[in-house]
Amino acid sequence: MKMEDMVLISVDDHITEPGDIFDRQLTGDLLASAPKLQVKSDGTNYWEYQGMKIPSVALNAVVGRPREEYGMEPTSLDQLRPGCYDVHARIDDMNVNGIAASLNFPSFAGIDGSLFVGAADKALAIRHLQAYNDWHVDEWCGAYPGRLIPCGIIPLWDPKAAAAEIHRLTAKGCHSISFNDNPTKRGLPSIHNEFWEPLWKAVAETDMTINLHIGVGNTSPHPSMESPIEVNISTMPMAVAFGAADWLNLAALSRYPTMKIALSESGIGWIPYLLERADYANEQHRAWTHSDTYLGTSKPSDVYKRHFASCFIDDAYGLRNIDLIGEDSICYEVDYPHSDTPWPNAPEVLWKSAQKLTDVQIDKITHLNAMRLYNFDPFKYHAKSDLTVAGLRAQAAAKGVDVSVKSVSGGAAPLAAGAARRPVTSGDIIEMFQKHGEAA
Repeated sequence: MKMEDMVLISVDDHITEPGDIFDRQLTGDLLASAPKLQVKSDGTNYWEYQGMKIPSVALNAVVGRPREEYGMEPTSLDQLRPGCYDVHARIDDMNVNGIAASLNFPSFAGIDGSLFVGAADKALAIRHLQAYNDWHVDEWCGAYPGRLIPCGIIPLWDPKAAAAEIHRLTAKGCHSISFNDNPTKRGLPSIHNEFWEPLWKAVAETDMTINLHIGVGNTSPHPSMESPIEVNISTMPMAVAFGAADWLNLAALSRYPTMKIALSESGIGWIPYLLERADYANEQHRAWTHSDTYLGTSKPSDVYKRHFASCFIDDAYGLRNIDLIGEDSICYEVDYPHSDTPWPNAPEVLWKSAQKLTDVQIDKITHLNAMRLYNFDPFKYHAKSDLTVAGLRAQAAAKGVDVSVKSVSGGAAPLAAGAARRPVTSGDIIEMFQKHGEAA
């Protein structure tokens, strides 16, 4: 296989939503009370809903900008590459990056739908959440069949309503939802509470995949306010291990043996050690912890192999240990338009790390595992030759897709403007969020 022959499906990307997403989904009072994209006096955007204000964070959409201008300061849509918020431009950016298909998570609504969880009027929140899902499935993903994998959000505060939404999404052709790896962070019961039983049942009945995205429940720490922010950024994928360990011990997995859990934006290099440690802890302690009541004779690593999948952006260490993780449980991602994305060079970055893999393994991690995990078949709509890296880039070249780096701030690093050059710290970022949250 050559690099140009790969078919790449990214199972973790993001949308910076445009301001009109509810305009064709709702009318009257429901539209009037829906989330609104607003503009501050400094020109930056924020979303407002039921008294809550959510700024647009730049680091979530810095694709195409010089790295010197990366930062977490609030921004506006007109500062972003159009592929962040325009589905037609997104397909162009996927083509130039050699990406055949992409699963996109929300931004302002919260990856796990946290905006609606925090809303005071829950009846309105459910209706607006449904409208968001309809926009996502029908307008965003529906604009290009076979290129975008739908992923719904659910009303976490009401498992029965969540189950109903799961069945509704399934009827619309959506086979994945976003969840929170630790819902206690939203003031909800833990995943081990019977509160969630209607949801587990609905997921199993519909063959729905549960996505647990990085940074939603269990998050990487800020060791101190003086710690360079790279400490927090570096440990983000490893924070997924806390949630993964919790879910490995979820009794519902034994009751619903077909449940599928995807660890989104998780990386894979840490997985062999977690499984080894979990198996050791289980062997050493199960006599007094009574884990046999939910694991039976299984080891945690057995549970992982049956129920879990993970994904990576660039994880050469993980790929060197693919036999310890499982070639059938690994997917690929590019995290567009976040700061970690290798756009527009994803094929080159992946190919460098995949040199010791067989063609069969490459096909599995690049697209076959994702197709199975999400009940998604892009070849129903497109010839395979058109979805290879070579085929997609030929389409981008014919259209003249521009991949040049464009400055927004004239080269100034947002947090260093007018100050002596020094490390950006956790304290800087937290103070910035507090300031802009109060000013929104």
